[in-house]
Amino acid sequence: MIPIADTIPSRRRPYVNNLLILTNVLLFIYELTLGKQLQNFLLDYGNVPVRFVYWTEFGGDTLDPHRYIPFISSMFLHGGFFHILGNMVYLWIFGDNVEDRFGHIGYLFFYLFGGLISEVVQIVSDPHSTLPIIGASGAIAAVLGAYFVFYPYSRIITLVPFFGWYTFAEIPAVFYLGFWFFMQLFSGSLMAMSPESMAAGGVAWWAHVGGFVAGAIVGWIIKNIFPIED
Repeated sequence: MIPIADTIPSRRRPYVNNLLILTNVLLFIYELTLGKQLQNFLLDYGNVPVRFVYWTEFGGDTLDPHRYIPFISSMFLHGGFFHILGNMVYLWIFGDNVEDRFGHIGYLFFYLFGGLISEVVQIVSDPHSTLPIIGASGAIAAVLGAYFVFYPYSRIITLVPFFGWYTFAEIPAVFYLGFWFFMQLFSGSLMAMSPESMAAGGVAWWAHVGGFVAGAIVGWIIKNIFPIED
């Protein structure tokens, strides 16, 4: 199911969301210029779990900023065209409304917080992985979690496969995002049952799960403890 749009209009321009999309796209274009250096670039600025966990054993200083920079830089790197395209479509559709509720600055901090939590969850789930965690999907999962709480009755205009064809359908956000979360949880659980698959897998499923849960919790707090007038 491919989301096309939602039915909730934004009340203000999503400056931060647009800036995040632009930053991701520009950095991806930069990646395309690196050629053979790209792999080393992704290893340097992607978040490699085994490197973070065993940093001091590799001779690094605990407080060395290079140990922590990848927690931010990795959110803006992508491994291919369809990787960034899928992420930016989701961010474009869902991010503007979440920014509407948090405000511009609050949304920026929320986005980065969600990304950080998602990476921590992924590292804890697979601390010996030598594959770099890259991509905006953990932070975007947090955006989806907040959207799930803020706008459960919004409808997501979706392109749905139907007997070899595609048709448009309007799916309530609570069902669309609930199904999305279930698939991340299910896929992550399957990977966890097979150490070989976990080591070879290229999708950080638990980052998605952790980001979504973090976003939903923060969204619940904002909605119920600090209500925002519509």
